[in-house]
Amino acid sequence: MTTDRSVAAASLRGGLLAAIFLMATSAIGPGFITQTATFTARMGSAFAFAILASILIDFVVQLNIWRITALTGKRASETANAAIPGAGYLLTALVVIGGLAFNVGNIAGAGLGLNAMLGLDPKIGGALSAALAIGIFLSKRAGLLLDRMIIGLGVVMILLTIFVAFQSNPPVGEALRQSIWPDAIDFATITTIVGGTVGGYITYSGAHRLLDKGLTGERNLAAVTRAALTGIAVTGVMRFVLFLAILGVVASGVTLDLSSQAANPAAQAFQVAAGEWGLRVFGVVLWAAALTSVIGAAYTSVSFLDVLGVRTDRSRNMATVAFITFSLVVYLALGTAPAAILVFVGGFNGLILPIGLTIFTYIGYARSDLMGGHRYNRGLLALGAIVCALTWYMGFRSFSTIFAFLTV
Repeated sequence: MTTDRSVAAASLRGGLLAAIFLMATSAIGPGFITQTATFTARMGSAFAFAILASILIDFVVQLNIWRITALTGKRASETANAAIPGAGYLLTALVVIGGLAFNVGNIAGAGLGLNAMLGLDPKIGGALSAALAIGIFLSKRAGLLLDRMIIGLGVVMILLTIFVAFQSNPPVGEALRQSIWPDAIDFATITTIVGGTVGGYITYSGAHRLLDKGLTGERNLAAVTRAALTGIAVTGVMRFVLFLAILGVVASGVTLDLSSQAANPAAQAFQVAAGEWGLRVFGVVLWAAALTSVIGAAYTSVSFLDVLGVRTDRSRNMATVAFITFSLVVYLALGTAPAAILVFVGGFNGLILPIGLTIFTYIGYARSDLMGGHRYNRGLLALGAIVCALTWYMGFRSFSTIFAFLTV
């Protein structure tokens, strides 16, 4: 009896840890790293406000999505269809399109990472990374490999970034002040960074991993809530650490190149902070962030295809391979600078975020029947409604600016 309980507890911890790191590594992808470098170079300490805003929005969005998904026991697309006929198909189309756009950026980020690490041509590096991700999903132990790789690379990424942040000696006090009282507020910047950390597929990545681990229903709600809060805290710390690492370089008077086709502002910042070794460290960080995000984007986007009949492990793995392959072909065919892609896709997914959030807010308020009769927490729903309205407003204000990133 004791052994059975121990096994069950270990399984619960393993499932929660897998969901936490899938969400965290998806949120801290190459898009966020490149966006952070780009906007820190442009705005300096004032960008701290956008970071804080993204974390607060993240708390509200992830808590509601994870909890409602656990209560319904169904993937977001199926839940949306049950709540509003046809809404699941709309959400699936948006998430898959956004996931493809994001994955093009993720593969671009993997190419940039291997370029910084080993000097490989970015397109060759992107192709090799995509091939590795495909190999994971073709493996007979895909689920175990997925969990272990994401957790391992996530830990490496966080530790290396903390080291570089210490090396760059950022103005922490000024950053903290401007996180509350910024010199400037840019809605396109906030929408882009929100989209890059919680928009599109990222919103549902951890929640869907919990479903695969069987962590559903009201009995698991407290554990799911703790896991969501832990994941958001981890990503929040990582976001500020990365921002501080780059801010220290910018504040020292170094001007990062944002204009040339080959510009890689985050790589420049790491190199200034820690020399040639810093450039290699950046390569490892960016590649780890990119590879885990390639896997997370593919896994989560394909999980939405349940409503189209893609339900067996084999069909999901084949769809995932096709998803990654298509993303790679698009990346290889594009002439846009990789850094520009990485900034744009965050903004694009930020425009998708309010649609899914609107559907789930409605479910929380009006469809307790889909949650086993559970009366959902009204305080969280009120916060969700406020964030939902805010993301619609920011998306409206920043639509044209976000698409202009592609011309950079």
